[in-house]
Amino acid sequence: MILEFLTTIMGILMSLAYFPQAYKMFRNKSAKNISIISYCIFALGTTLWFVYGITISSWVIILSFVPGVIGSWLVLILTLIYRKER
Repeated sequence: MILEFLTTIMGILMSLAYFPQAYKMFRNKSAKNISIISYCIFALGTTLWFVYGITISSWVIILSFVPGVIGSWLVLILTLIYRKER
């Protein structure tokens, strides 16, 4: 039980790592030096892990990847928006 708790907390914290990048991009209105390929992989990967968590009814995986799905797609979308504006 403690391992599930720690895994969930660390999964959420790791998933929150996308948000500082998204904030910096939004603040600077720039996607300079952001790899679209990397964020495509991150967005698809976090989404698949989230769907897998739902499929096996694992709250640890679901809760860990919700912020990752939002954050990775946010960075990818902002990258596409700000690259298009250039």
